[in-house]
Amino acid sequence: MTEVLDFAEALSVSAEHTRRHLLLGNGFSIALKPDIFSYGSLFDNADFDAAPDVPELFRELGTNDFEVVIRHLQDTATVVKVYRPRLQKLIAKLLSDAEAIKDALVSAVARRHPSRPYDVTGEQYSACRTFLHNFNHIFTLNYDVLLYWALMHTDVDDLNFGADDGFRHPEDDPNQPWVTWQQGSSATVNYLHGALHLFDTGSEIRKYTWSKTDVPIVDQIRQALDRNSFPIFVAEGSSDIKLSRIMHSAYLHKATRSLESCCKGKNAIFIYGHSLADNDDHILRYIASGTAPDLFVSLYGDPNSDSNQMIIGRANGLAERRAVLTEGRKSLTIRFFDAASAQVWG
Repeated sequence: MTEVLDFAEALSVSAEHTRRHLLLGNGFSIALKPDIFSYGSLFDNADFDAAPDVPELFRELGTNDFEVVIRHLQDTATVVKVYRPRLQKLIAKLLSDAEAIKDALVSAVARRHPSRPYDVTGEQYSACRTFLHNFNHIFTLNYDVLLYWALMHTDVDDLNFGADDGFRHPEDDPNQPWVTWQQGSSATVNYLHGALHLFDTGSEIRKYTWSKTDVPIVDQIRQALDRNSFPIFVAEGSSDIKLSRIMHSAYLHKATRSLESCCKGKNAIFIYGHSLADNDDHILRYIASGTAPDLFVSLYGDPNSDSNQMIIGRANGLAERRAVLTEGRKSLTIRFFDAASAQVWG
C-alpha cells in the first residue's frame, strides 16, 4: 500500500529543508474549473476548421489529449520522411495539422477562460494564496492566467510572499500598456511552457496587464488572437521537441534553468496536479539529475486507481534515475500527498 499524507503532514515532513519549491500541472486549474480546463472540455470547444481531419484522428486514437495527437502527427511525418520522402505534400499536411491543433488549443483555452478575475471568489483566491504561500519558487506548466490572478489579489489577505515573475515597466518607455521581461531579474514565478498573457514580439517578451490599460486581460488576449497574434505556448507532442522550443526562447530557457537550480541543494520539491507524463520529461529530468532529497507528489482520489498507480510508478522511476545518475550518492525520497487535502481553491 502506498502511504498518502495529507498536505499538512507533507508540509511538516518538509519543514527541515532549506526551501520548498512548487511545480504546478493542469490539475491546479482543473481543481477550480473542471468544466473549462479538462482536455475533454477543451476538445469539445476547439475549432478545427483549419484541420478538418483532426477530430476523426482524436476519435480513432481514443483520446482528448491534444499533445498525444500532436505527437502522433509529428512522429508520422518523421516516418514518412524516411520511408516515402517523395510524399512532401503529405509530410507538410501532417506537420500543418499538428500546428493547427496547437493553435486550436490556445484558442480554446482563451475562449473558455473565465473572463474576469471576479469570476473567482475572494474565498477561492484566499485559499489559493494560502497554499502558494508555502513555497519559495513557483513553476507552472499551465497556460491560463489563474495563477497570475491569484498572485495579484493581495486584497484578500495579509500575506506577503513577494512573488515576482520578472516583468517590469519598459525602461525606455514606462507608459506603454504592457510590461516587459527583464532578463537580469531573479523571478520566483516562472511559466515553463509560456502562458496566454505572454507574447514574444521578436525584440522583447511582453506581458499583458490590466492595471495599465483598464482592459480585462482575457479581452486583450482574445483581441490578440483575433489579430492572429499568438502567445508563447509550448504544446509540442514530445519532450524533445518541447525542449527545442524552450532552448530557442531566452525567457523559457531561463525559467527552465531556474527550475534546475531549485532542484539542487537541501530543498523539497512539491508537484501538484501533474501526471509526470513522458512528454514533460524535459522538465522532470531536472528532479532526477538534481540533489534535492525529497519529492512530494499529489494524488487525486483513490491511490489504487489506474491513473494514480501510473503516477506512483513514474515518481518512483525518478528516484531510480537519481540513483543511477548519482551512483547512489544522492538519493531521492518520494512521498505522496492527497491533492484534495491541500484545498488549493478552498
